[in-house]
Amino acid sequence: MSLKSRIGCIVAVLTVTAVLQAANPEEAHDRLESAAVVLDQFTDSSGRGIQPEQFAKADCVAVIPGFKKGAAGVGVGFGRGFISCRNGDNWSAPGAVSLESASLGVQLGGEKINIVILSMDKELRSKLLSGRFSVGSDASAAWVDGKSAHGDTDAKLLFFSQTKGTFAGFDLDGVTLKADDSTNKALYGKPITNGEVVGGHTDVPEVAQPLLTKLSQETNP
Repeated sequence: MSLKSRIGCIVAVLTVTAVLQAANPEEAHDRLESAAVVLDQFTDSSGRGIQPEQFAKADCVAVIPGFKKGAAGVGVGFGRGFISCRNGDNWSAPGAVSLESASLGVQLGGEKINIVILSMDKELRSKLLSGRFSVGSDASAAWVDGKSAHGDTDAKLLFFSQTKGTFAGFDLDGVTLKADDSTNKALYGKPITNGEVVGGHTDVPEVAQPLLTKLSQETNP
C-alpha cells in the first residue's frame, strides 16, 4: 500500500471515530429536532420533494440530517439519524441509525447532505432493524431526485438528497445502515435495540413527537 493510501486509511479511521463517537442526550434531542425539520423540507408543496404516493407505500422512513463527507478528500461519508416504521395507522418511536458510504460523488464546498430513505417493502423491516443493513446485498436502492436519479424501477429503497451545493449522488451499493446504540441509550436512558424501539418496548420521547406528527400528516392526510 502506498504512503498516500495509508494516510487515506488513517484519515478515514479518524473520521469514523470523530463522527460516530458516543452520543449524549442533548445531542440525541438536537438530532431528532433536526430530523423533523429535514423531513418537513422534503415534503413541501413545491412538488420537488417526496410525493404523497411514495409516502403512502412506505413501510419505514429514515431521516439522516447532515450526512458528511470524510475529511481530506477521503472517499467516505457518515451521518446519524433515525428510523421509524408503521404500526397500523401510527408510526413507531424512532430508532437511532448511522449511515455510512465508502464512495462519494461530486460535493462542492464540503457542504452537508440531508438524506431521507423510504423503505417500500415491509419484508425488509427486520433486516433494516437488525443492526447492520447493506444496500446492494440486502436490497436494491435508487436515488430519485435530480441528477442522482438512475431510474431503478424495482428499487426497494428510495433515497432522496438535499444540499445547497452540487451533489451528484454516490454509489449506493455497499452503503450500510447501522444501529446507533449509543444514541438509543442516550435517548431512552437504557440499552435498547431498534427492533425493540420500533416494536413498542419503550415510550415515545416528547422530543420525537414533531417527527412522528410530520410522518402521520404525510401518510394520513
